[in-house]
Amino acid sequence: METDELSLRLQGWRLATAEVLYYMPDHPSLLQSFMWQTLDLAPTYPRIHGFLEFWRREIDAVIHSVRLATGETLAPPRFSYAQMLVHH
Repeated sequence: METDELSLRLQGWRLATAEVLYYMPDHPSLLQSFMWQTLDLAPTYPRIHGFLEFWRREIDAVIHSVRLATGETLAPPRFSYAQMLVHH
């Protein structure tokens, strides 16, 4: 893991996977799937939204739907301490 990626993950960025179901205008009854993964920041997901805007602007394929899956954030471990009772 690169230092930049680790830094982003410690700031709350997480691995996000977008599955885009789409069709070409000349074949509207044939759905195709495209999967893309990136580090992104919940709940706004700026990278995925940017990618989808690029798709709508530059690619002839029409988006049918998008499914999003995300992993957990990477954070320093949390410790909780319990008092230990010792019976003599």
